[in-house]
Amino acid sequence: MSRNGLITSLRRLINDEEPLETRSPSPFEQLRPRMNDIIGDGGILKEVVQPGEGPPVPENASVLIHYSGFLEYSDQPFETTTNLKYPRMMKLGRDVTLAGLEVGLLTMKKGEFSRFLLQPQYAYGEMGCPPFIPAAAVVLYEVQILDYLDSGQVDDFIAMSLVGRLQHRSETVFDFCSPPQEEQNTVPLSTLLEVVNTLRSFGNRFFNQNRYYNAKDRYKQAMTLLGNRETQSDSEKERIKTALLPLYLNISLAELRLERPHKALKYGNKALEIDSANTKALFRCGQAYLELHEYASAQCCLTSAQAQKPFDSDINNLLRKVTMCYKDSLDKEKDLYSKMFRELKGSVKM
Repeated sequence: MSRNGLITSLRRLINDEEPLETRSPSPFEQLRPRMNDIIGDGGILKEVVQPGEGPPVPENASVLIHYSGFLEYSDQPFETTTNLKYPRMMKLGRDVTLAGLEVGLLTMKKGEFSRFLLQPQYAYGEMGCPPFIPAAAVVLYEVQILDYLDSGQVDDFIAMSLVGRLQHRSETVFDFCSPPQEEQNTVPLSTLLEVVNTLRSFGNRFFNQNRYYNAKDRYKQAMTLLGNRETQSDSEKERIKTALLPLYLNISLAELRLERPHKALKYGNKALEIDSANTKALFRCGQAYLELHEYASAQCCLTSAQAQKPFDSDINNLLRKVTMCYKDSLDKEKDLYSKMFRELKGSVKM
């Protein structure tokens, strides 16, 4: 992504082509003819530098973006995220505070890199934002969509249970238990699975940023939504089990990263209840048993996993480690019993 070369190159182009006696157009004036007016009043102009693919960003989505904001005649951005390895996920309607930038984001696709020229009414207004943004400033934003998630669909789905809970409590003063999720159960299963996949994607994003608590919470939220579903047919039950399996595996791994092997084992075993030959579940349980120093159980799980994938280096390496730890444990136990026997034998002779 270009960071600060746009203004310099425009200025160089202007100086090379314009006679000295005429007034040169400003950098932003030079840029405008290459841009499209996306709302019709000239307030938000857009230039697509690198097209994206897929559908545009939906309303109320959460977007992962790199962006830089520039004032005219400035080579350095007044704000930028390009120096961040992990830019934070931003919720439209909440975290994106510039109206023009939010409108612009809704026209973008995943992978797209575009520039937006925003008039003051769509940016920082007539007052500006001293000391960085002067009054009535036109600003340029360079934006790249790295990814987005349709969190608006998740918000709407979860809001059903909140509304239902409030109505339930207003009718029943003494019952403070959560009511059945009637409204959520009227939604097609395909919609529920889309919501679950979005939550899992949020969890994966957090996990990749080493934010394991946040990842675990997203996975568990998705798991709870699936658990609340009142299924009517065997086919629905199977689809829900299929959706639960990767969540159990992800929660188990997150718990291992959080150094909580008992909980990792719990969710690894839940995965095995769905698919007893699942190598990832067997591997997770093997890891958890190793952390708990239950070497025989770890060896059993990993041997079963190895039978499914005999050439998997992760499984084989961990199995070797478990075998060594198990041998050391047995040797120490043997030494302990030998010492106890010698002491007992000595006391009998006395």
